[in-house]
Amino acid sequence: MAGAERSTPPPRPPAISNVLADQIFGWLARAAATLTLLLLVGIMVSLVVGAWPSIARYGLSFLGRSVWDPVQDEYGGLVMIYGTLATSFIALLIAVPVSFGIALFLTELSPAWLKRPLGTAIELLAAVPSIVYGMWGLLVFAPVLSRFVQQPLQSLFQGVPFFGDLVSGPPVGIGILSAGIILAIMIIPFIASVMRDVFEVTPPMLKESAYALGSTTWEVVWKVVLPYTKTGVLGGIMLGLGRALGETMAVTFVIGNMNQLKTFSFFEAANSITSALANEFAEAGEGLHQASLIYLGLVLFFVTFVVLALSKVLLMRLQKNEGART
Repeated sequence: MAGAERSTPPPRPPAISNVLADQIFGWLARAAATLTLLLLVGIMVSLVVGAWPSIARYGLSFLGRSVWDPVQDEYGGLVMIYGTLATSFIALLIAVPVSFGIALFLTELSPAWLKRPLGTAIELLAAVPSIVYGMWGLLVFAPVLSRFVQQPLQSLFQGVPFFGDLVSGPPVGIGILSAGIILAIMIIPFIASVMRDVFEVTPPMLKESAYALGSTTWEVVWKVVLPYTKTGVLGGIMLGLGRALGETMAVTFVIGNMNQLKTFSFFEAANSITSALANEFAEAGEGLHQASLIYLGLVLFFVTFVVLALSKVLLMRLQKNEGART
């Protein structure tokens, strides 16, 4: 035994010390973060440079101009900005409650044998290409919306002030409402999956304690699960909003692609920033037309940045108010 111990070779020292390995890891992480910021700044600078002819001519008045006439070389982004914000708002208005219900059912109410197949089916919806949603929306959903929703509403509110304007438009089923509903269907899998995952990380002891005190399922979710997971829930909503703001092909199929803002009707054909870029950028010549399209891309970039910044501010306020008396 003594001879065997003496014949065992001594352990080799590591090629890189632990201190040096930590330093290298820190440098790589810092470099990755710096590269991300540089890419962000580079994208912003390139957009500003490309849009500068339009910025120099219109300035901030571009945001309030509704004229978009390549023939007369006059441009304004109000129609596209309104279409983007309106469709995204409708999508969130529909998708958030539905996603919350799906996540609540999967985590608290669903039988064990149904959780996995139903969760997998919902996640598979996120893998469907956006162009398929657009084609389905144009060929299947739009006629159904026109026949069973738009035409009855127009008959009901015909001649009624304000409400008649909200449902006006050609009875073809395409427009802002149709695009918003299609976007809602597309972002539901993202929001529902994130909500389900964050609901499941809530410590079972907290929920069991609430049930032991006589709380209902709704009270447990509203007063225990949501406060514990509010950061993840808000992150999932922001993920869905980012998908809605940047979606192109599905919106292009069903929004109507009309650069006019006659009324604020939900059924009026409109346009969005992404659909305008998809339809016109390839054919736009160098000059003010191309610069105005890049200006729209810069506006979309800024809108996304503002939305994410506001969500961060909201999260900071929520964390600051934790433990405060209500």
